[in-house]
Amino acid sequence: MTNTKRSVTGTAPLLGTRALSRATLDRQLLLRPARLSATAAVEHLLGLQAQNVKPPYYALAARLDGFTPEALSRPMADREAVRIVTMRSTIHTHTADDCLTLRPLVQPARDRELVTFRRGLAGVDLDRLAGLARDLVEAEPRTMKQLREALLQEWPDADPQALAVAARCRLPLVQVTPRGLWGQSGQVSLTTAEHWLGRPAQPAPTPDAVVLRYLAAFGPASVKDMQTWAGMTRLRDAFERLRPQLVTFRDAGGVELFDLPDAPRPDPGTPAPPRFLPEFDNLLLSHADRTRVVPPEHRGRSWNGNVAYRTLLVDGFLAGLWRLGEDALVIEPFDRLTRARRDEVTAEGERMLRVMHPGSSYDIRFGAVRT
Repeated sequence: MTNTKRSVTGTAPLLGTRALSRATLDRQLLLRPARLSATAAVEHLLGLQAQNVKPPYYALAARLDGFTPEALSRPMADREAVRIVTMRSTIHTHTADDCLTLRPLVQPARDRELVTFRRGLAGVDLDRLAGLARDLVEAEPRTMKQLREALLQEWPDADPQALAVAARCRLPLVQVTPRGLWGQSGQVSLTTAEHWLGRPAQPAPTPDAVVLRYLAAFGPASVKDMQTWAGMTRLRDAFERLRPQLVTFRDAGGVELFDLPDAPRPDPGTPAPPRFLPEFDNLLLSHADRTRVVPPEHRGRSWNGNVAYRTLLVDGFLAGLWRLGEDALVIEPFDRLTRARRDEVTAEGERMLRVMHPGSSYDIRFGAVRT
């Protein structure tokens, strides 16, 4: 049973939208700069979505006190953090430890993903494909093009893209550096996590253990919220097993929300400073009901097709977009900002630029209100 629309009205305290906003921002290290190392923050946040190279750096710049790009680039170079496909079949930056456990956790979902490509894989022995692909990428890192070409020699009638997707789904393939390092370029070359990290994969954590970690980073949350974040189903049983040690609330729509008893739930009036978030930030992607961050009137405005924009939070909610041109940080609010709000946004923009682009000279400009 995965339906979260349980009838809890009158039996659990109500958490309004602003209360959920403040609680989630606190867990996401966005109410105040956190004094954590980059790897500790990546671990707490259960990874950072990372289709592109730069988003994880900007994500940490918005969250950490004293962050510099080198603070993430260095552990990636030292193989303490990696880029790998995990949650929702998307690339995430994870700590090495989480890479070796969270990927096994979502492996059943990656196996199911191959159903979409079954026509292109007709006649392909997937176990043999996985073994051959492992030998190839562990002999030397390979690009997806190189992997496709090598696998086509064994299965010339198969769909080339399906062969490469099958290798990615069946194996924990990490992107080797210099890909992912700040200020460096490099094509996507792949090897297995075990080969890159020099140690074997670990048993997948129990769903119960991951529920607790998810709530610590994204709670309070419903079963469906976590399923959306993980790209997994059938997590209701884990929540039910944990129910005696959790607390429950209800949102304005009557959906049951679970939480850790001692987790922070700040007063709804707690100030939330502006924050410049990258495209694909997990704050905006990890709940089925995103109204705790995205006002209904702005739903869908941070995306255009499959392209995500960099987003601006004001008072804890999605309030606009931003982009960095050759000489200016351009801010495009969705609604008119008061003078005080503009000053706060400008100050945060200046801070972000000092962190991410020290020594550079950028103007800060407000574009027209995006209607």
